[in-house]
Amino acid sequence: DINLNSPNKGLLSDAMTDVPVDSAASARTSVPEGLTLAEEEELRSELAKVEEEIGTLRQVLAAKERHCGELKRKLGLTPLDGLKQNLSKSWHDVQVSNAYVKTSEKLGEWNDKVTQSDFYKKTQETLSQAGQKTSAALSNVGSVISRKLGDMSSYSIRHSISMPAMRNSATFKSFEDRVGTIKSRVVGSRENSTDGLHSPSGAGDKPPQDNAPF
Repeated sequence: DINLNSPNKGLLSDAMTDVPVDSAASARTSVPEGLTLAEEEELRSELAKVEEEIGTLRQVLAAKERHCGELKRKLGLTPLDGLKQNLSKSWHDVQVSNAYVKTSEKLGEWNDKVTQSDFYKKTQETLSQAGQKTSAALSNVGSVISRKLGDMSSYSIRHSISMPAMRNSATFKSFEDRVGTIKSRVVGSRENSTDGLHSPSGAGDKPPQDNAPF
């Protein structure tokens, strides 16, 4: 029996902490059920080999990447070229993928259905007729403008040609003489009326008389 009032009651726990623990035994307890000790040792050995191979492959991959970078540098290839190449390859992979092929086929089927529908045909005919009418209207407007410009140019040419002949004709000279005569009469009448206003009748050139006292 353990005496709780004994002064050596704490020695038992201290002695238990100093007992070494078997790590192999504790590891065996974590192994899933159904595995024997030999199978466990075999799996652990294989795991160690795989991890060692992964480390070796990582070192080889790093060396290959450095060698690839040196070759690109010697060839003058930039990282942008590599990015373009990767994008091109990715797009090619997308185009040959089953999802892309199926989607393209579906879109082609929908396009065929839409273009063969009555609504699409009617809409296309309406747009075609509207385009033809618009083209005809613009053509008519262009023809009218061209005709007007032609008429104006021909009129100006005829006018420029006929003016010298009109000026040299007897009728034009007679008319010009009459206009000159009328102009001279009008100017003369204006001058006479102006002189009459500045020198009134009765005053004449007589100087004013002084009323001298007797």
